[in-house]
Amino acid sequence: MKNPNEASSAGRAPGRSQAGPHPLGGSADVPIGRGADIQSLQGGDRRIPFLDKIGMRRVRIGGGEAVVTLELQPDLLNNHGAGHGGVLMTLLDSAMANAALSRVDFSREVVTVDLHVGFMHPSKGRLAVTGRATGGGRSVCFCEAEAIDASGQVVAKAMGTFRYLNHSRPE
Repeated sequence: MKNPNEASSAGRAPGRSQAGPHPLGGSADVPIGRGADIQSLQGGDRRIPFLDKIGMRRVRIGGGEAVVTLELQPDLLNNHGAGHGGVLMTLLDSAMANAALSRVDFSREVVTVDLHVGFMHPSKGRLAVTGRATGGGRSVCFCEAEAIDASGQVVAKAMGTFRYLNHSRPE
């Protein structure tokens, strides 16, 4: 069975981002709203200015799985010098939402219905979050996610429920 963390250039459009063998590896991150072939990576223009502002990057999205990364900056830390819990929750939520979207080939939108997060260790440096769609049906998707730091230590885990909506974005 092929390792889902291994990138392949087969069938990939020129300029399309690819992930390295480890979610934290390589320079294949694609910033939201910038970079090569964002339309096909994201399944349409799903730019969220807040995620752009904090520096979250989508590394890989497809087949019910998504990997996002973030380099923690001083303005994203709590008063103890670790990554702020709200930043971690945002990354976990975004990774799971992208996993849910990829499960339906980006044909619909999703909204978060429920999110449970467990913080395990203080987070520092570069973070990678892998979200996976684990079940559901036509109207909801159940997901889980795990955040790791540069050393490979799990710093947080989450479970979420996402409701599918028909496309209805404001102009």
